[in-house]
Formats: sequence, structure tokens, C-alpha cells
Amino acid sequence: MDHTEITRHFTRSDGTFLFARWGRPIVPIVFGVEDRTLSVVKGAFEAVVAVAGHKMAETDPELGANCMVFFFRDWEELLAVPDLDRLIPDLGPLVEKLIAAGANQYRAFRFDKDGTIKAAFVFLRMDAEMSDQPAETLALTQVVQVMLLWSEQAFSTQSPLALAGDATILRPEIAGLIRAAYDPVLPGAARDASHALRLFARMERAQ
Repeated sequence: MDHTEITRHFTRSDGTFLFARWGRPIVPIVFGVEDRTLSVVKGAFEAVVAVAGHKMAETDPELGANCMVFFFRDWEELLAVPDLDRLIPDLGPLVEKLIAAGANQYRAFRFDKDGTIKAAFVFLRMDAEMSDQPAETLALTQVVQVMLLWSEQAFSTQSPLALAGDATILRPEIAGLIRAAYDPVLPGAARDASHALRLFARMERAQ
């Protein structure tokens, strides 16, 4: 992966470059799944956080949990979640928009003053496409997508995952990019595309 490809992974549809990583330990909480799937999702968090060299915690002193993952069948179910409209502004219009688009997933982020990720919200409507995915694949894909503030087009043409025998793993270049992104020498957030060159240099050094 060269610096041009890295740049693409953090360039928004309007052409702006925006990079951010978590600035605090991740505290995930998962709603709407059975215990077996819950352990799979938490295992995916542990695996990707380990790749990044970042940290997880039992609680966030400000928020309690700072990474909320919701599994459900219909978008309207979100409207019945207590206080969710306080966490997600304009929840009603957002639900209408997602229904109209036929969307099966949505992610929202909140940021600290330094631009690093403070909280993330992951909404997964378990339609036929989602339900057909193995739980491990679905969980790993979603965790990767909240580990950094990727462009909305970052994985539109190629999954961040690959098969290694019977196991589903992170593509090596994506694992390397996540690892580089969490290098403590680098800033936790950036709006200048030159940051991609710094990420590229870290990836080259690690090889």
C-alpha cells in the first residue's frame, strides 16, 4: 500500500482529508445479540485493539461505555431505545433517511477537543445480506471500521478482511496501516493529506 492508497482511505467524498484514531481506551457494549455472538464481538475488539497496540478498559470515566454496537431487525426499533435521541441528534430524520436508502449499517462518531475519537455508535440492521455473514466476519469488519475514522469509500470495493485457510483475518496491509496509525509518535488526528506520507513511512519502517 503506497501513500496514494493510504490517502484514499481517509479522503471524504467531498475531497477533504480527515484522519482520527481513538484517544482514550475503548469500552465497547453490545446490544441485541445472544451471549455467543456477544463473545465473538468482544473477541474481535480485543484482536483489533491488540493489532493497534491500543487499550481497552472496563469503563470510561466520562461516558461509561464509549463504543456502542446495536443489532436489530428494523430501523424503527432505534426510536424506542431510551435516551438514544440524546446521543444521536435528529434520530427521527436519520432513521427515515436510512430506511429510504435501504441501508443495513450506519456509524456515528464523537470527538474530543484534540480531534481524536471519543465515542462511536454502530447500528446494524440484520437483513438477509448481514445475516448470511459468519458472526466472526461481521464482527471483525465492524470493529475495523470504528478503529479509525476511515473515508466512507475506504472499503467500498475491497473488504478489509482476507481468508487464511479457514480463518478470517485482517488483510496484512490494513493491519499494518492500523498499527502505523496508532504509533504514539504520530498525532491522533490530522486534516492534512501529508499525514498519509507519515503513515506510509511508519509502515515501511515496520516491514
